[in-house]
Amino acid sequence: MKLIRNVTIAYTVFMAIALFVMLHFVGRYDASLSDVGSYSDAELEMYKAIWSDINKGVESSQHNLLLYCVVFWGVLLVIGYIFIAAVYIIQIKPIRDMESVATEIAKGNLDAILPMRRGNMLGGVTESFDLMREELKSAKEKELAAEHAKREMVAELSHDLKTPVATIQATCEVLEMKVGRKLSQLREELESLGEDETDEKLAAKTAEKKAEEEELNDLLEKAGYISSKSETINQLVQSVFKANLEDMDEIQVSPVETDSRVILGFFKELKDYGNILLENDIPECLVYLDTLRMSQVIDNIVGNAYKYAGTDVHVTFSEVNDLPGKNKKKNNYIKIKIKDDGPGVPEDELPLVIEKYYRGSDSKEKSGYGLGLYLVKWYMEKQGGGMEYYNDNGFVVELLVKKV
Repeated sequence: MKLIRNVTIAYTVFMAIALFVMLHFVGRYDASLSDVGSYSDAELEMYKAIWSDINKGVESSQHNLLLYCVVFWGVLLVIGYIFIAAVYIIQIKPIRDMESVATEIAKGNLDAILPMRRGNMLGGVTESFDLMREELKSAKEKELAAEHAKREMVAELSHDLKTPVATIQATCEVLEMKVGRKLSQLREELESLGEDETDEKLAAKTAEKKAEEEELNDLLEKAGYISSKSETINQLVQSVFKANLEDMDEIQVSPVETDSRVILGFFKELKDYGNILLENDIPECLVYLDTLRMSQVIDNIVGNAYKYAGTDVHVTFSEVNDLPGKNKKKNNYIKIKIKDDGPGVPEDELPLVIEKYYRGSDSKEKSGYGLGLYLVKWYMEKQGGGMEYYNDNGFVVELLVKKV
């Protein structure tokens, strides 16, 4: 654009100078009596008589010549401007458009389209450029889809690893408890040896007990090592899940029509979390849920009860009808009430437990990132349901699963 502006200014200046020169020379065209030569007095008197007529004719010719020159100059000026505009439109503007679109593409706007113009000398380049843009857009979409799939896979694997790791830790705790109890019994037996025993029998029994004690100590050490490593795995998994949680809006939640009885299976799979008491049967119907996300919801709630309350977990099912949803439309739901017998959540902390990364005062000695109830609420809303929580002789979480 700067080049065209400079060319236009130069051309205008040149034409202005040409006009000035032309007017100067045309203005000098004139006639005078000195041009008549040597004549007699009688001839001069007659010439003077007709001079005014001749002078008028000269002035008319000068005026016409000036008019023709100005018209010619004006036509030439307009033709020059038209030529400059044509050069800009046909030759330069396509390059400017390409530069502008390339800048938009560099900014990430792959929807910027380069216009195709007839007579464009860069027509082939323009077509190739647009093909390149389409390929870049397709590659970007594939990249975003792959990134989305990767984050979903990481989130799902994080959840899938959580349960077996918790099972390993619980098994190690049980094993350590049993081995510790057996070691205590063995030490008591070692202390009681010697009564009514010969020296040979005492030595043999002592050696046998010592070997058994050494074996139990080795087993206890290995169980502790496994527990320690499983906790490391748990921390790593939670760190990865926390990193991916920043893109929660990208994680797909796809509720479909499902038999409500699958929810019972989610509770029965969690036997490692202590006693889960199903107080009644779930109403048989079709509900909207994403089985993977619903299993995560129940795992998080029951896992929290096991971690913080350490009591039995009571589960009750009921039906709620004609409850207004977010769109004010009345829907029917299955209500799942999950209650522990623990001390509950302090009242001043109760409104905060569903906030991302919030951890209560009783969680300092417990591992975690404060994501459990946040995820529960997020997943339930994405499935068209809801979640409520409160204290009632323990901590209570109520889930609403939308019926078909």
